[in-house]
Amino acid sequence: MTAYDLSRYLNVRSAYGSSFAPDGTLAFLMNTTGVAQLWSLSEPRGWPEQRTFYDEGVSFVDYSPERPELVFGMDEGGNERAQLYRLDDGGRVHELTAMPDAKHRWGGWSPDGERFAFASNRRDEAVFDIYVQDRDATGADAELVWEGDGWLSVGGFSPDGRHLLVSEAHSSFDQDIYVLDLDGRDLTHLTPHEGTVRYTSASWGPEGEAVYCVTDAESDTLDLARLSLDGDLDVVRSDDQWNIDGVALDQDSGRLVYSRNVDGYNELTVGELTGPTTVETFPTPDLPGGLAGGVAWGPDAERFAVSVTGRTENTNVFVVEAETGESERWTEASTAGIPRETFVEPEVVRFESFDGREIPALFSLPEGAGDGDTPVIVDIHGGPESQRRPSFAGLTQYFLSRGYAVFEPNVRGSTGYGKAYTHLDDVEKRMDSVRDVRAGVDWLHDHPAVDPDRIVAMGGSYGGFMVLAALTEYPDLWAAGVDVVGIANFVTFLENTGDWRRELREAEYGSLAEDREFLESISPINNVDRIAAPLFVLHGANDPRVPVGEAEQIAEQAAAQGVPVEKRVFDDEGHGISKRENRIEAYTAVVEFLDKHV
Repeated sequence: MTAYDLSRYLNVRSAYGSSFAPDGTLAFLMNTTGVAQLWSLSEPRGWPEQRTFYDEGVSFVDYSPERPELVFGMDEGGNERAQLYRLDDGGRVHELTAMPDAKHRWGGWSPDGERFAFASNRRDEAVFDIYVQDRDATGADAELVWEGDGWLSVGGFSPDGRHLLVSEAHSSFDQDIYVLDLDGRDLTHLTPHEGTVRYTSASWGPEGEAVYCVTDAESDTLDLARLSLDGDLDVVRSDDQWNIDGVALDQDSGRLVYSRNVDGYNELTVGELTGPTTVETFPTPDLPGGLAGGVAWGPDAERFAVSVTGRTENTNVFVVEAETGESERWTEASTAGIPRETFVEPEVVRFESFDGREIPALFSLPEGAGDGDTPVIVDIHGGPESQRRPSFAGLTQYFLSRGYAVFEPNVRGSTGYGKAYTHLDDVEKRMDSVRDVRAGVDWLHDHPAVDPDRIVAMGGSYGGFMVLAALTEYPDLWAAGVDVVGIANFVTFLENTGDWRRELREAEYGSLAEDREFLESISPINNVDRIAAPLFVLHGANDPRVPVGEAEQIAEQAAAQGVPVEKRVFDDEGHGISKRENRIEAYTAVVEFLDKHV
């Protein structure tokens, strides 16, 4: 088999995040240039036209419902302070916000395409307000229509353009939904509740008579539900075992697509509302890969675009005929010349943890894995309100091509397995999730292909904390650790993270006011003397979520203990390494580090 170097694997392209124009032109994001830029196509697998030409990545695109123009978002150097821009039919870009110190979160076009809405923290960095702006106005002309006191976002205009759907997040597992009357400036609360309840993926139903969303208000898993404007909740679809992750609804036709999460893979259901809570279903879409999302309905709702990926399928945009389920790939994001048949599909496995609970994981073995001689990368997801799912990852496929196995546990606290499971790591139970990692390594020790002396801990963001915690709690298990934008000290992390995030993060981890002693006790920086394995630390200088000081302090103190440490910080990156040039440099260094120590 031909061996390909790391740069080839990191040059595998992705096309995703699509939106249809009124005339059926498809806009989407693709990272051909090394960062995501805006492209468009008028026919399947045609020659795409590049529409933006920036050094920074574009974060989203949304076509006007009435004109051949669109809005896109972009930040600077990964600082997440996204600005909004309008691209007109002639290719000219108009700055819409031009307030680089503030975050702007897109909320959608009005039905006539004359206005748009967004949420921003431009008034107060710690909270988000709601704004409405004319399509050809500038940032200074945006109208403040509601002052918020928390994390607000906009779910879109009602079909008559007179109301906005507004969501408020209290934590990743607790949200509320409101309707804002733009004439009277009244905010109606639709979801008063006690405890933590998720109300997500909310969108207006036909004629604006109700809202459709997914919620766990009445079950351990997420249901598809109808929420009346009086606050009455009726379940439309439910599943006792698996979440319904999200719903995309076309207001005019009542056609919808919803997604069921089955062990990390998803199943799409396409249908049409024939009553408030009744759905006539269409044939299941014929799509590869096992993961599909980001649905964008066409102008007549006869078809929709969706981003499709899988561990052996790099991400591309497919267009599905709603009534038949027939699909066609529109984009040609390449595999950089690497044959698709060489990519490795994971197996879903389960292992028993310290308390008898079964923990799910994805496990991938390289071709020709021998008896007891296979090194393993234990790759731990971030969040923690997230789930490792089998999407395409060039770095993962490279490690597999080099003879590493890859083990990806969905430890307690992960989403995808019900509400109760997500709360098993809250605050004082934080280290139970680290004990799950230990149990996963025990399972690997029993696997006949695995070399127990060559096991690596790797993870990003909260997964970076998990790496550092695993290295300090169980130092004898690891041959090396790779910490990417990880938390080393919960106290300094909470003190220095973006003001707009602190309350949400304290809801998960514990508060500085009430839990400081506990947060200090579990912070890896305070147990750094226990680290024995070589450590690689990778971070972005502009990270607004986990400030770069987290990387600096753990690298410095681990090195002072005599631990072999390598640190790389990129000046033009934020929470993660996103630019291809930087990814190649960063992960080439990681590979060389692992070659040396593992």
